[in-house]
Parts: sequence; structure tokens; C-alpha cells
Amino acid sequence: MPSGEESPLAHTNDETSNMATSTISPPPAAADAALFESVESTDLVGLVEAQLTRAIVEGRLAPGSRIVEADIARRMGVSRAPVREAARRLERQGVLVAKPRHGFAVRTISVQEIDDLFEVRLSLELTSIELACRKADDAGIARVQALVEAMVREANTQPQHHRIANDLALHTLICELSGNAHLHRIFMNTQTEMQMIIALIDAVYHDPTAMAATHRPIVDALVRRDPEAAKAAMRVHLEDAWQHVRALFVKQHGAAPLPANA
Repeated sequence: MPSGEESPLAHTNDETSNMATSTISPPPAAADAALFESVESTDLVGLVEAQLTRAIVEGRLAPGSRIVEADIARRMGVSRAPVREAARRLERQGVLVAKPRHGFAVRTISVQEIDDLFEVRLSLELTSIELACRKADDAGIARVQALVEAMVREANTQPQHHRIANDLALHTLICELSGNAHLHRIFMNTQTEMQMIIALIDAVYHDPTAMAATHRPIVDALVRRDPEAAKAAMRVHLEDAWQHVRALFVKQHGAAPLPANA
């Protein structure tokens, strides 16, 4: 990238820079500082939520893991109140579940929930790309092009959590370009759950560059403002992701095969 030119991924990557980078399992005392970064901000709840989300998305907080407020608060250097409120936010998003007398735990994901989420995402994103083809301005489409090319160019040098954030940023941008605020709001409500799923997809693909390049046919159709071609490309992209993540889940946990009409 030319000197002084800002990567389209820079803003996306900044959003994840305050998040945790290590496991939350009780470690030796000397390792405490590496578990979560100390939080110093007026938005303590938001930063605690971001760190918890990243730990969950990256699998360092496994499904079923208990969220111990006092332990997390100590490691982040905050009181228990922002940890509790962050956990409540994640519960509302469907990421955590409340356990009577035991606080919160990371929600387990079933194969049925994977199917349900992809069915919803498929419906939302086919509508998003169709509307974007008709409503997006040239500047918006140029942003999509630049983001995809940056994703492809930098895929092999980005850590997993940045690749996941970039993938979601691209799909979110397409949704924004649809010009439909209600559609965008519904889409955003699925974001954290989709991060958990995309982490599984990322684990399946051994070539991050090839994975990033799977977005190119969608963008090419968007540039041509061809809604039918864009919808077809989006369907192929999402159904391929669905098949991959479901196959990995079945391999790890066992489940019925994907329905033939999926």
C-alpha cells in the first residue's frame, strides 16, 4: 500500500483494538495481566462487552463457560457493575444465558440454531444486495470495492478477529447501502451471533485470501448494478458458508445432514 494511504480496514481494525487476547480460564497469578486489558474509559460497559464478545467469538470462552463477574472485574481493573451490565447486554443479544444463582454462561449453539440463523441471514442479505444495486450511489459502491480488495490483499497478514470484523463490516456496508433503516436494524441484531458463526467458517478455510476473494462476484454484480446477478452471487456465497460451518459443527458435535432444500 502506498505510504500515507489509509487502509479501508483501518477503521474496522480499530474497533477491535481494545479487546482481550487470552483465555479466561483461571491461570497462575503472574499471567493475570494478559487475560484482559485494563479498562479506562467513560464507556466501561461498552469496552467490557467488546472484550467479552471477542473472547467468545475467538473460542477462548467456550459454549457453556461460566461468566464469573468478580474474576473478570479483577482482571480488567473495573468494578463488577459494568461487567454485570455487559453480560446483560450480551444476554439480550442471545450470546449469554442467565443461570439462576450462577450468573451468566456462554450460550451453546445447536445445529438447528445455525440453520435458523443462516435462513434469516440469507433472506436479509438477498434483499440488501438487491436494494443496494438500485439505490447505492457510486461513492458507496466504490467503498465496497475498496474494502473487498483490501480484505484480499491483507488477508494473510491479519489476525483472525480482524478478518471476522472485516467480513462483517463488508456485509454491514452492503446492508447500509440498501437504504432501508428497518432492514439494517434487523441485520445488526444478528451481528454477534454471526461473529460466532464466522469464526467457525474462518477455521474451515485454510486460505484466508481465497476466503476473502469469495466476495468478489457479489461486488462485480453490484458495480454493474445487476440485482439478479448480485442476488445469485450472494446466495452462492452464503450457502457455501452455511455448508462449511454446518459440516464443521457436525464433525465436532454430530447432527443430521443439511436439509436438501436449504
